[in-house]
Amino acid sequence: MTSSKPLPPASHGPLVVYLIAQLAFGLIAMTICIPSMQEWGAQFGSSQAAVQLTFSGYVAAYGGFQLIYGPLSDRLGRKKVLMFGLALAGLGSALGAMATDLTQLTAARVLQGAGSAAGMVVGRAMVQDLFRGPERTRVMAYIGMVMGLCPPLATIVGGQLHVQLGWQANFVLMTVFALILLATAWRTLPAHKAATTVQLHWLGAMLGSYARLAREPGFLLHVFILAMTTATFYAFLAGAPVVLGSYGVGPDRIGYYIMCVPLSYLVGNYLITHMAHRAGDRTMMRLGQALTVGGLTLMVMLGLAGVHTPLAFSLPLILLGLGHGLLVPAALVGTVGLLPALAGSAAAVAGLTQQVLGAFSGYAVGLVPHDGAINLGWIMLGFALCASVAMLTLHRREVRS
Repeated sequence: MTSSKPLPPASHGPLVVYLIAQLAFGLIAMTICIPSMQEWGAQFGSSQAAVQLTFSGYVAAYGGFQLIYGPLSDRLGRKKVLMFGLALAGLGSALGAMATDLTQLTAARVLQGAGSAAGMVVGRAMVQDLFRGPERTRVMAYIGMVMGLCPPLATIVGGQLHVQLGWQANFVLMTVFALILLATAWRTLPAHKAATTVQLHWLGAMLGSYARLAREPGFLLHVFILAMTTATFYAFLAGAPVVLGSYGVGPDRIGYYIMCVPLSYLVGNYLITHMAHRAGDRTMMRLGQALTVGGLTLMVMLGLAGVHTPLAFSLPLILLGLGHGLLVPAALVGTVGLLPALAGSAAAVAGLTQQVLGAFSGYAVGLVPHDGAINLGWIMLGFALCASVAMLTLHRREVRS
């Protein structure tokens, strides 16, 4: 396959901004309507479990379709697949704005997630296609910083729009965003040359790669750790509006409390760049997991002690954000580094597993009441402890070998 040639430096600025916007679109669409979820149950006369399906449905489609868009973008070209995904995401956003019941809204969110997945896959692939050496590293650093800021900023914007204009305004905004990205891709995005030879057995080769990875216990354990970590965070995203609502925090203020986790995650990412070369990946993973479990334990203990305030819920989760910031990069290296020749397939499997279990955790949050932080804390702690067991198993395997 021949990909696009690296661009001259003068072209870098606008392209970097566009690629970041593409990658950010899916996360913004995922989180911008989180503040509205605390009121959808009453507005649509539905249970909280049904409301959580709007989040879980988006996440499941967002993860699952990444496996499809990756091979398609290799064969058909990045630009075509990206434009199709953006059109699908725009349609889902428009249908969400027009939904009159929760079933329609859930279906629209699934469609929105299915389309948004294209931006995540193609955006990452185009960084690989169009940049080289240190420039590629810098672009990925910019992307990582923006991705960490997207969830809290989106919830703040979404909460303000909800209060000022109604929950539908968030879907209108995402429709306009998708149309702008689509028009920009059509007019300015560099073309990507698809494969010039047809691989008749490409599907068999892809499935063979996945089967090879499935026979590697080390890979599976790393993926499980990542998936449980993602499930912990997604449970927080899905449950935080309900918990904060029980404390009297309205949609316009939810984002300020949710911000504690993504911002501390950025701090953890920064710390690992200075500590990893001295301490090593395994030490970073163990320290990150200890901080995660410690923060969640503190949150649950405060709830059991009768401290029912928004700060008692959010401040202990600063430790969770720091822990995830130390844990996730090292775990990602473990997934793609075990079999370098299958790094692409490994990344796809890890991404899908993260999103599927994240969707499950978001749905599980709606199965229990949340008059305070205790039940959400137990759910999040359960996922974190599963990751701890996998980490201990991984450590024992490495000691024996």
